[in-house]
Amino acid sequence: MKKIIRVILIFIALIIVVVAGLLVKVHIQTGRILTDNSEIYGNEKYSSPVYVEGVEVITQDVSCGYACIEMFSAWNGGNLTEEDLCKEYGKVVTSTGDKFCEEMNKRFPEYTTTIHKYMTNKDLIDAAYENLENGVPVPFEWAAKYGDVWTLHYSLLVGMDIPNDKITVANPYGYVEDISVDEFLQRTSFEAYKNMPFYFKLAFAIGMFEKNTIFTVQ
Repeated sequence: MKKIIRVILIFIALIIVVVAGLLVKVHIQTGRILTDNSEIYGNEKYSSPVYVEGVEVITQDVSCGYACIEMFSAWNGGNLTEEDLCKEYGKVVTSTGDKFCEEMNKRFPEYTTTIHKYMTNKDLIDAAYENLENGVPVPFEWAAKYGDVWTLHYSLLVGMDIPNDKITVANPYGYVEDISVDEFLQRTSFEAYKNMPFYFKLAFAIGMFEKNTIFTVQ
């Protein structure tokens, strides 16, 4: 019996060590992405506002991932809906960034959708601006509030006006948000998500979710 207990305790200790290591890893990754972005305001590259017209905001019925695909489809001249996706799969398949990217490529083969994870603030702004400059909305992951509750959420980035410190987001909670660059980056890095539940922290640690993640569509 003592031997069994000892094995169990060793197993538990190993799990604790592994989890602690993963949490430290994601903390280090987060530190690397939180770069200073103040130089963008004086950068000639971002002097002109970019905005994608024609994105109609919906209020999600099934999931934010499916809702973003529906909004993108409507913008692209299609009629794919959340309900179509749910009926086809019988479940939500876009809970992770990799699966969302896979679904975007499946539904819109005329584009190539690429996921970019743990981008530095500067690189994220740069990639998003260029995608919008090409006239295509940018799906991305961030922390958003549903009422008073923070959630992990997909939305579409549709506009950037860097000189006026404005980011425009089509949020499938049913509205368009205009926020500052700093708030946008606080939320894409999930630094805005205070008191995050441990199971979400663990999901980031094991790579199920990622920070500063956008999907370029070209």
